[in-house]
Amino acid sequence: METRKPRKHRAYRIAAAKPAISPEQAEQLRRIPGVDELLSRPRLAEFAKRMDRDHLVLLLRDVLSALRAQILTPQSVSPSVTVTSLDFNSIEELIAAEADRLLHPSLQPVINATGVILHTNLGRAPLSPAVLEAIKNAATQYSNLEYSLASGARGRRDDHTSALLARLTGAEDAIVVNNCAAAVLLVLSALARAGEVIVSRGELIEIGDGFRIPEIMAQSGAILREVGTTNRTRLRDYENAVNENTRVLLRVHPSNFKITGFAEKPSLAELAALSERTSIPLVEDLGSGSLVDLSASGFAEPTVRHGIEAGVGLVMFSGDKLLGGPQAGIIAGKKNLVQRVRSHPLFRALRVDKLTIAALEVTLNAYLRSAWEEIPAQRMIRLTAEELQQRAEHFLRHMRSLLPSAHAEMEIADGFSLAGGGSTPDQSLPSKIIRICSAKYPATKLEQRLRRPAHGVSVIARVEENRVIFDLRTVFAEQEPQLAASLAAALR
Repeated sequence: METRKPRKHRAYRIAAAKPAISPEQAEQLRRIPGVDELLSRPRLAEFAKRMDRDHLVLLLRDVLSALRAQILTPQSVSPSVTVTSLDFNSIEELIAAEADRLLHPSLQPVINATGVILHTNLGRAPLSPAVLEAIKNAATQYSNLEYSLASGARGRRDDHTSALLARLTGAEDAIVVNNCAAAVLLVLSALARAGEVIVSRGELIEIGDGFRIPEIMAQSGAILREVGTTNRTRLRDYENAVNENTRVLLRVHPSNFKITGFAEKPSLAELAALSERTSIPLVEDLGSGSLVDLSASGFAEPTVRHGIEAGVGLVMFSGDKLLGGPQAGIIAGKKNLVQRVRSHPLFRALRVDKLTIAALEVTLNAYLRSAWEEIPAQRMIRLTAEELQQRAEHFLRHMRSLLPSAHAEMEIADGFSLAGGGSTPDQSLPSKIIRICSAKYPATKLEQRLRRPAHGVSVIARVEENRVIFDLRTVFAEQEPQLAASLAAALR
């Protein structure tokens, strides 16, 4: 019986059907000028002097591609210009605007009139002119960053801040990394990798931008051992959880929330005594990290020194919160523990640069001298309601000289300022606020006009009860004329 060979199948190529182009779309596509034509235009020729020509050509092509896509698929592309304005002038204006955007910094100063001192979205603690000068010197000149002038040999960058931090906190030693989350990761990696870390369930917190204690613990290689309940954890819960694999007793400041009512947790002294009995390090993530007692200003916030003196092995806290310095994560405590952390390979990956060290050193030096006026965040915290009343009255007098009273109603009222930045979540500072009601714009529109002005600096304010609220606590005195001018322009 004859065996048939399998039949070879002829391959067919099926071309994808292109969407039909209407005569109107074809005409619009023809009206889009070419790259060379646009480059010869006077305004774009000027941009060719201000930016690299290759980058300008790429920008032109991107804009022209977006216009073609808008014509072909108008429903799926957000239009940047209308297809009826496809002339040289309109396209040139669009490209010039995009080039301007690229050439100007995206990060820009704003006036913070919210009354939130450590506003995370606005950069947290502002720095002083003295810090700016130190940063300038460190950035534009060589320095003894890791060089000992005394011995002529290699030094350590920690030396510029460790002695200051030790003196201000009572710690034996201290090191600095790039933020407090990094400090937590580094400490747990160095002290507890593959071992258990005991934490109260009431302290398994999440703070801004999704930072969660259990997740950072997992990244460090430590094993979470939860004890107690959300609202009540006792010392015996820690004692019963201790075993041969326990490496760290971790206490976490809640930062952005507070449990009240039927709540309980052991004191630092009790946990320190347990640490002493078991030889297991007690580590505290203090978060905001106040170096001084702020109770006279209305904040009942634990200080770093309180934890150190209570017997905590290591305290971790932020540099740009209540301390009022640059972004940094500070690890302070017992010398042997600090050295174990410093010798971990992650330390080099997380260490800070010379600019942060320069800024932190100047800020810490101001603490040594109790020079609160040189630390903007501390100065703002210490402003009294009476001082803010005087500033608000002066501001309104100036405003009324700039525009007729018919443009807006403005009044001074009692209000509250906040620390912000995950600090003192349930505490506020009595303040005096300025309430503004425009005769022309609703409060939300006025807030937008302040935030996105046609010219000048952006002003960030609050809206409450259809009023725009200014709190001058977070406005620098030298910014008030600029703030008044911005408000007058927004009200017109």
